[in-house]
Amino acid sequence: MLIRFSIENFLSFKDRVVFSMIPGKGTLKPNHKSNTLKGISALKASVIFGANASGKSNLIKAIAWGKKIVLRGTKSDQIIKFQNYRLDLKAKTCNSRIEYEIQHNGKNYAYGFVFNSKEIVEEWLFELTNKKETKIFERNSVSEIPFDLEHLFKINKKEEQQQFLKFIAKGTPNNQLFLTEIRTRKVKDNVSDITDLLNVIDWFQNSLKVIFPDDKYNEGVKFEIKDDSKLQTTFEELLKYFDTGINGICLEKIDPENVEFPFEIYEKIKEDLINSKSEKAIAVVVSSKATTYFVSKKGDDFIVYKFMTKHSVKGQQRQELFDTCDESDGTNRIMDFIPLIMDLLHGNNVFVIDEMERSLHPNLIYDLIDLFLEKSENINSQIILASHESSLLTQKLLRKDEIWFVVKDKDGASHLHSLEEYNIRFDKEIRKDYLLGRYKAVPRIGNRNNLTVLPK
Repeated sequence: MLIRFSIENFLSFKDRVVFSMIPGKGTLKPNHKSNTLKGISALKASVIFGANASGKSNLIKAIAWGKKIVLRGTKSDQIIKFQNYRLDLKAKTCNSRIEYEIQHNGKNYAYGFVFNSKEIVEEWLFELTNKKETKIFERNSVSEIPFDLEHLFKINKKEEQQQFLKFIAKGTPNNQLFLTEIRTRKVKDNVSDITDLLNVIDWFQNSLKVIFPDDKYNEGVKFEIKDDSKLQTTFEELLKYFDTGINGICLEKIDPENVEFPFEIYEKIKEDLINSKSEKAIAVVVSSKATTYFVSKKGDDFIVYKFMTKHSVKGQQRQELFDTCDESDGTNRIMDFIPLIMDLLHGNNVFVIDEMERSLHPNLIYDLIDLFLEKSENINSQIILASHESSLLTQKLLRKDEIWFVVKDKDGASHLHSLEEYNIRFDKEIRKDYLLGRYKAVPRIGNRNNLTVLPK
């Protein structure tokens, strides 16, 4: 679970802003809160509203960038690639900062770092409770002792283990996170207890999922319907529930010569499958026409499947097969989100999604969020959306503390605030006030009389 995320001097965010999933004082919809862990609970949903270019997507890009820099790192001979705030010359000489407060594997953590294009200036990891914080490690490039590893030394008492930790710390490049170095250098094979470090890495790698408008999520799960009847039933029931007109799905084996992606890609896929150590390896290819293909290897043979939908034919028993490119954009969007819904309800997942409502009817996106919140009473997962869909702006669906706004000031810097900051009744319908600009996060449209190039 994400507890809080803060950012400073990154993209359109100049001053430090904090996005919080900590529940406010309201007592309504208690099922929207996660189970309390060491005195800390988190909300399961949040929707971020704002005008175009206000900074909604930049907030999500920042969350994604932090994940990437932790898991992939930076090559030793390269700069740290990011964009700081560009509309104030002073910001170019200032460091940037990102911090995640998370809940994972039975513990709460604060992990963050201060950086510029040349180096990681500071880095820290603390374990949190509602009463205290325990330092796991701290790094400061200007300190006489750049790494404080005392806590790790206390739980790893053998001298050779402590020496190995010192070696890893000293060998961490200036432009690399210590956490990244821990991951890539396989420290767990040489040090008995780095559980807290591994927990945070695991959260970034396996729990946090960031999805942008053109992304597809976990297409590979569609291949599993071939051998998993329960999964196929789940897909088909949800497609019927969302009124897509689809009665079934299937994988059709096709001639490789009939695939709608370049032959060179197919040859490269075969080479990769031959070199793969896994006997169950598959390749997923989404063609330019939005058709999903799966290539698998069986013995010395390669088999190509196409994911297809089934529709009833009036007056006949048979069903007509459709390519997914023949389905509407909205239907394809729903099919993209079904694996997401399944993983949300599986638990321990944080989905951060930009423009989830694209190509979806307002009733569908509303019901999708409502469905998750209803079915997740004993499940700790989160869905965080950046959206323009004003039909979600209702306290019938969300708590006040689950509604956030992004606005830009007169200098072009983005700021965040929550509906929780406004004194409004729990039964107040807020959509109209939002569109009228009460919460500021709407476009400031100019004076038409100033348009000199258009006809009078």
